[in-house]
Amino acid sequence: MSASGKCLCGKVSFVAEGVHTDLHSCHCSMCQAWAGGPAFAAPVSSVTFSGAEHIGRYASSAWAERGFCKHCGSNLFYRLVENDAYFLCMGAFDDLAQFRLAGEIYVDEKPPGYNFAGEHPRMTGEEFLQFMQQQGS
Repeated sequence: MSASGKCLCGKVSFVAEGVHTDLHSCHCSMCQAWAGGPAFAAPVSSVTFSGAEHIGRYASSAWAERGFCKHCGSNLFYRLVENDAYFLCMGAFDDLAQFRLAGEIYVDEKPPGYNFAGEHPRMTGEEFLQFMQQQGS
């Protein structure tokens, strides 16, 4: 599936291919600081940006960077550097109706003031990292 999106001011837009509509919410402290709450992101197979000169990139760890519009500040993506894997912020997509919450990660870092309804997998940070290690082997 392909989907389009843009930042708040429209200086950065994108077309993504292989969009997974089952998205995950991350409650880690870094995502909370970056997004002002949990981050919702959808993995994509590939993405093409227009207005790429307006994208700021912040290396938030040795293995990942976060992208945002330098003009309006909209969060655009989380990118795993080693395999160039993009996870696009749900709110940047033009059509949000296609997405559904399929899981939550870092639930051990979630503040107590909210809970998401529904039955879906919920992993602590340790469980998620173990899962990712298993996926890589």
